[in-house]
Amino acid sequence: MKTCKQIALEWGISERSVNSLCKGGRIPGAQKIGKAWQIPDDAVKPFDKREVSGKYRNGRAAKKPLPIGVSDYVRAQSEYYYVDKTLLLKEFLDQKPLVSLFTRPRRFGKTLNMDMLRVFFEISDTDTSIYFRDKAIWRCGEEYTKHQAKYPVIFLTFKDVKLDSWEATLAKIGGLLQVEFGRHMDLLDSDRVAEYEKDFFRRILDGSATEVDLVSALENLSRMLTEHYEKPPVIIIDEYDTPIQEGHAKDFYDEIIVFMRNFFSGAFKDNRCLSYGFLTGILRIAQESVFSGLNNLTINSVMDEEYDRFFGFTGPEVHRMLEYYGVSDREEELKSWYDGYLFGSTEIYNPWSVINYISKGCIPQAYWANTGRNEILEEVIRAAADDVPEKMFNLLQGGKTVAKIDQNILYRSLNDDPINVFSLLLVAGYLKYTKKEIQADGTYLCELLIPNREIAAVYKSEILSHMMSIGALNRMIADRIAESLYTKDIEKLQQAITEYLDTSISFHDYGSEGFYHGLVLGLVALLADRYRIRSNRESGTGRYDISLIPRDRNLPGIIMELKSGAGLSDGALQLLTMTALEQIEARNYDTEMRDIGIENILKFGIAFSGKSVKIRAGK
Repeated sequence: MKTCKQIALEWGISERSVNSLCKGGRIPGAQKIGKAWQIPDDAVKPFDKREVSGKYRNGRAAKKPLPIGVSDYVRAQSEYYYVDKTLLLKEFLDQKPLVSLFTRPRRFGKTLNMDMLRVFFEISDTDTSIYFRDKAIWRCGEEYTKHQAKYPVIFLTFKDVKLDSWEATLAKIGGLLQVEFGRHMDLLDSDRVAEYEKDFFRRILDGSATEVDLVSALENLSRMLTEHYEKPPVIIIDEYDTPIQEGHAKDFYDEIIVFMRNFFSGAFKDNRCLSYGFLTGILRIAQESVFSGLNNLTINSVMDEEYDRFFGFTGPEVHRMLEYYGVSDREEELKSWYDGYLFGSTEIYNPWSVINYISKGCIPQAYWANTGRNEILEEVIRAAADDVPEKMFNLLQGGKTVAKIDQNILYRSLNDDPINVFSLLLVAGYLKYTKKEIQADGTYLCELLIPNREIAAVYKSEILSHMMSIGALNRMIADRIAESLYTKDIEKLQQAITEYLDTSISFHDYGSEGFYHGLVLGLVALLADRYRIRSNRESGTGRYDISLIPRDRNLPGIIMELKSGAGLSDGALQLLTMTALEQIEARNYDTEMRDIGIENILKFGIAFSGKSVKIRAGK
């Protein structure tokens, strides 16, 4: 805690003004002890209430804008509203791991934090301490500030390495290295760097470097910087896994993995010319794949408590931001839309969505939905096991599901195990865990649910559409299916499902009844705003396949029983539809709906064989 006098010096205002702010309740956490006010160390200066329509009446500067898409630390903290994350430095310097990997969803502040580390550590001709003197790290004392501007730094971000071929990807990486080497041009004039090393440096600069040169670039640059400054560098790699994801999606996985394995090995494995290493990404790729033999790597994921409050916004940070912009009355709405992530043991808001929400007049939308595309999710969801669609729909309805979470992702085996679906959804930000229990093999058994309204809004388009391959054409088909269910138009319903099968399903896709079950769930997804969609639930004396319980009592309830068989004739399919309807009646599957007062219930027996479908309705 600090005194009014200390805060007055920090904020550049009078001690009397600080006293008035405390009395007016405008400094959260301020307490009067005896005759003096005690103020929290991390207190933020409140905005001036004289502000009208974004400008002070006396002509002073308007409120700072929010940093949408700004990942430059110097600009972010000086020109924009900046949420102080500099205590990440304290936590790191307390633990001093040699190489740290931080995995978080996209748009959760990874690049900005890495640039903050660069500015803090990097030797500079100018005084960069001015960017930290008013931040939390500077109040921690000389034990931490003595590290400021004391290291050479290598910084690379791979966030834009999204190319369609290995050749283009290698050229892009070469270009990034060219720019980074260019930041260290003083090495060419150094008496401590050998001439052959300068020749290597020039090859990177003039673009004549071979693939072998590029692979060893970090190792060689770190050695030259150590020789010149007599201090090993800090190496920072942001979004390390972006080119690896592209390689997997675009069929140059083998090339990118071999390159990255050697690239990172030279930089981080047994490299005496390294003070500290930092990497960020979305996925924690299995060590045997990329970080082979890198036994000095400390991994910090969404499951870990270390650094849990430094990526994304905490509740108090959002509260202060809303107060600064004069929209504290919107806190509950903002919380329901963008809060709910759990990193370690800290509840976190999506920072991208929060700043977009406030800057766009507090209009709730799914701002995060269009900030990136994860093709790996599409692939894994489509290859998922038969029970995954049921779990997906349970989540969409606000339910929970239990799944085994394996954080060690090996791209080659993404399709081998259905647990990969939920592991990817969790680390990518589409799910949160409420409970976790570590298993003997290092995996977790987690209770999962959708974190907030924003993700619920995008879940259908980004997850369910990937699962069912619902493009623009198939959305039209799904709409016709919804209409025909409502009107009980069997011919139209049968035509729509047949058209979907013909246009979207490969000969190799169909087969089990579970496959058709998932397909129908996907097709009725667009009815989720009018119906509570349930799957494989007990009712009467058995378990129905799919039921649609109306949210509006003016709509009919719907029960579907599905059957399938290989190589069946039209006649055999018709018999299966009768069997399905008889099962609905015999096992009283309508009991659940009738118990809650729904009397108008449509019943459908649906039979599949390959791309053929027959439907029979009953009531």
